[in-house]
Amino acid sequence: MRFRRTAAVLAALALCATACTGTDRPETSADRPETGADRPGTALDWTDCGDGFECAKLGVPLDHSKPDGERIQISMVRLPASGDRIGSILVNPGGPGGSGIDYARSAHSVLSEAVRARFDVVGFDPRGVGESSPVRCLSAGDLDAYLSLDGSPDSPAEVAALEEGSRRFAEGCQARSGKLLPHVGTADAARDMDLLREALGDKGLTYLGKSYGTQLGAVYAGLFPENVRALVLDGAVDPSLSPVELNATQAHGFEVALDSFLEDCFTAQDCPFRGSAKSAREEIAGLLRGADRKPLANGSGDGRQIGEAWTVLGLVTPLYDYQAWPVLRQALGQALKGDGTTLLRMADLLVDRRKDGTYSNQTEANMAVNCVDGRFPSTSSALAEAAHDAEARAPLFGAMVMWSSLPCTYWPVKGAPQQKIDASGAAPIMVVGTERDPATPYEWSKALAEQLSSGVLVGFDGDGHTAYLTGSACVDRLVDDYLINLTVPKDGTRCPKIG
Repeated sequence: MRFRRTAAVLAALALCATACTGTDRPETSADRPETGADRPGTALDWTDCGDGFECAKLGVPLDHSKPDGERIQISMVRLPASGDRIGSILVNPGGPGGSGIDYARSAHSVLSEAVRARFDVVGFDPRGVGESSPVRCLSAGDLDAYLSLDGSPDSPAEVAALEEGSRRFAEGCQARSGKLLPHVGTADAARDMDLLREALGDKGLTYLGKSYGTQLGAVYAGLFPENVRALVLDGAVDPSLSPVELNATQAHGFEVALDSFLEDCFTAQDCPFRGSAKSAREEIAGLLRGADRKPLANGSGDGRQIGEAWTVLGLVTPLYDYQAWPVLRQALGQALKGDGTTLLRMADLLVDRRKDGTYSNQTEANMAVNCVDGRFPSTSSALAEAAHDAEARAPLFGAMVMWSSLPCTYWPVKGAPQQKIDASGAAPIMVVGTERDPATPYEWSKALAEQLSSGVLVGFDGDGHTAYLTGSACVDRLVDDYLINLTVPKDGTRCPKIG
């Protein structure tokens, strides 16, 4: 699903909301009393890789059913604990396709100072992602072309173009990464994670997963319940839902987030709309229709046509983080005057397109994992019907979110069926849900907490994607106490709205 993206995009949004200024790096290893050679996990060949971090690789089976067969490398980074060490904490930003290495290198904004004092922060790129045997499918130019396709086709020609582009995406993945494709599912990554835990010398896994990272954590708990120490699953995905159900619910979640943004917009002096939230919605719908007919101006100089697809991507990106709403007000104000440059810049953050026109493999890995993790409609006509139904519930985003899965219809590997995860026998698992989360709706967090036999739900009356370290002192205190002291909050605890 195109919009099931990494929580790491929030860091980039926060930077752009403050004119893209730099951030402080963590303290250097010289400031710490221990070195990598003195710590557990030294079976791994840790080497200094700058800014106080150490890097290593772990060989794991390509096919876990053949443990003595071909192996691939999982890359990781760690920031040693600054105080009285308990063990390691693995972190995953979501996606699927988000780099855990990049996420850990922003440890100061990922975990509190109290947690970083007690745990080595370990980030890893899951198999198929980033530095860990990455999936590759398309050239940068071909990705530009694919992402420019009209994601809510309303003519036979647009449907045919989307079908052809989606087929080429799947064929490109098979041609360039065919051997890897059957083995990039979440269950494979969870098995890798247990090998990482063992190599790090931790008896039980301590883990923070956001967005899709909650699915990875839940699958881990289902496979290895006896190895769970403490899992925080923030902004949860409901693993029991089909891809069609996930897409439809997520599209509605973005509609709810947009309504919340618009209500807030009318309290700001620079709101580009007049009238009401309802009329503002109509203006946005008109903007999208207009971009479908005539692309918005692109002042970036890169030659891309800012049609409806890029406009929608740029619109949804700031909805991930309420602190980026001022950027969205500015971007919409410009777009309503015909200039889509800021919206395009926001879209590039979401798909991880760099200034030089190249991409990380986030989009390709996202598709590859999603396609093998679920059962998708087998024909484009069936997906079209699902898109029509989703549009009825989510008029602005329903069709595009649904059609974004079309490459999975042509995927060379059959997807796995959805199932509930019980994880019977696991230690208490903390599930955190934000009530107006656009990407992982609150109902998913409630559902996952109910499925897990030891699940404990903490709700947050807030906006934006995920809750921990986004401004709620209540959420932060509960998460820190659970991770450090194994203090389990009462199921159903609700943290109040900020301010």
